Amino acid sequence: MKRNDVRNVAIIAHVDHGKTTIVDSLLKFSGQFTVKNDEAQDMVLDSNPLERERGITILAKCTSVNYLGNTINIVDTPGHADFGSEVERVLKMVEGAILMVDAVEGPMPQTRFVLRKALALGLKPIVVINKMDRPNATPSAVVDSVFDLFMKLGATDEQLDFPILYASGREGWASTDMNVKGKDIEPVFATIMSHVSPPEADENKPLQMQITMLDYNNFLGSVGIGRILNGSVKKGQTIALVNEQNIDSPKITKAVRIDKFYGLGKQEVEEAKAGDIVSIAGLEGVEVGDTVCNVDNILPLPRLSIDEPTVSMNFLVNDSPFAGREGKFLTSRHIKARLEKEAQTNVGLKIEVLEGEGKFKVSGRGELHLTVLIETMRREGFELSVSSPEVIYKEISGKLCEPMEFLTLDIESQYQGAVFELVGKRSAKLENMVSEGENRIRLEYVIPSRALIGFKNDFLTNTRGQGIMHHSFYDYMPKVNIADLRTSGVFIAKEQGKTTAYALDNLQISGQLFVGPGVEVYEGMIVGQNSRENDLVVNPCKLKKLSNMRSKSADDAPMLTPPRIMNLEQAVEYIAPDELVEVTPASVRLRKKILNHLLRKRSSQNGAEE
Repeated sequence: MKRNDVRNVAIIAHVDHGKTTIVDSLLKFSGQFTVKNDEAQDMVLDSNPLERERGITILAKCTSVNYLGNTINIVDTPGHADFGSEVERVLKMVEGAILMVDAVEGPMPQTRFVLRKALALGLKPIVVINKMDRPNATPSAVVDSVFDLFMKLGATDEQLDFPILYASGREGWASTDMNVKGKDIEPVFATIMSHVSPPEADENKPLQMQITMLDYNNFLGSVGIGRILNGSVKKGQTIALVNEQNIDSPKITKAVRIDKFYGLGKQEVEEAKAGDIVSIAGLEGVEVGDTVCNVDNILPLPRLSIDEPTVSMNFLVNDSPFAGREGKFLTSRHIKARLEKEAQTNVGLKIEVLEGEGKFKVSGRGELHLTVLIETMRREGFELSVSSPEVIYKEISGKLCEPMEFLTLDIESQYQGAVFELVGKRSAKLENMVSEGENRIRLEYVIPSRALIGFKNDFLTNTRGQGIMHHSFYDYMPKVNIADLRTSGVFIAKEQGKTTAYALDNLQISGQLFVGPGVEVYEGMIVGQNSRENDLVVNPCKLKKLSNMRSKSADDAPMLTPPRIMNLEQAVEYIAPDELVEVTPASVRLRKKILNHLLRKRSSQNGAEE
């Protein structure tokens, strides 16, 4: 049996290819923006402040629109590979996928990543060539590239017979002809109705619904989101939560509230039937992959498989001399509770309590995945220290293997020599090189994940800010040797105090500063980068000695070069294994793990002896 009045479709694409913007146009066309001064007239599904600032989708979100009496459920997915666990789960709820591709850039690494997932699940794709309003759009070449990508990923004949639409999400139109500008976005709706299969659903069968996303309501508790495959569920009904581990003793709970997604929000309903995508509140102890069943008919569905984390970082209680000045939540109890709460909804994350007080190993799908969590925590008032990222190794067929990334670099040809040298040091393997016209080339590499830590900053420097880079997880391959990528030491503050222009003026001759004058520092804090390989203990708080003797240079004001101020991601990429980043709501500081110079020296000597 099928629900012919329902279509479930996911929008998948590379970062910044216009997924959220096209959802805006679909919502506007269906009459969801009723008020002119609506709270958010663009990127409405990117409700998280971090998503709006960075211009990326971090969390998958559901909405639905009405079209000619039919319900079209739309799931907006993240494009960045670090949030791939979100994509993998939500694709299980839909029968079709709208693949968005930029009319200028064409398929990119994360296009490959999300498309591979969609094709593996047997979804029927609809290709939308977006941003047709860009001046250098080459839709025919992009369509050829998309077809090649489908072939490489092993699409079936049915999947290769995809419809193509040409659109501008920002201007709100779509067309079936690349040479004709459309009037509105309706062709997208029409194609979804004609091409995407209605969901298989039998409301007469026993209840089966798999939880694919989690939420939390302060009043109603844990919320499970998913699609009802069979049966129906009513408000207040007693239901069972079951997975492979607890088939004999499922969790019995109640559907306190049932909501359907509609437009910009949710709508409470008394009953939901097979084929609907709903959220059920009051499911205490619910986990992603759990099956919601009738109490008298336990029918678990196969567990969801999610890719393993590839990068880990240690989260530590902040023990610097400035601890407690700027944050509200400092203790290991606070940090542990927050990480456990995050792990409930963020299934790509793994938390492990380490030996010793206030130490946690947090593993995720990539550096960005973890730094977004740290940034969210600092905005909530947390203070903590984090270590440098480390990749997670695996032993496969007796060989030690490490995660590799598929890296795409889009650069001007004049910078190719510098870029070749940069990636060469990082044991990257060139897979493809394509001329993009107008003196631009695209380079495709397979590169170790650990070689990309700190790569972005060097890459932008070597291409004068003109380069574009994208990467996504490729596979686990035998470990390769990489030379130490940080070749310079650091300036370490000798004592606590306020920096002075006089002291910094003398220091900047030997390297680059990370702090300006009048900044409070403490012993063991990193205040700059040495131009040589060794670390240097310095006194940035040194005052100029005053005397009653006049000299020609006495009245010369020091000319300081502006310091290099790092954001959280840059700081995490920069630090060495013996260093930490101190993160507070107001500051990001670099420091040594061992603050005292003598203890640090003794520790390094003991390490060398061992």
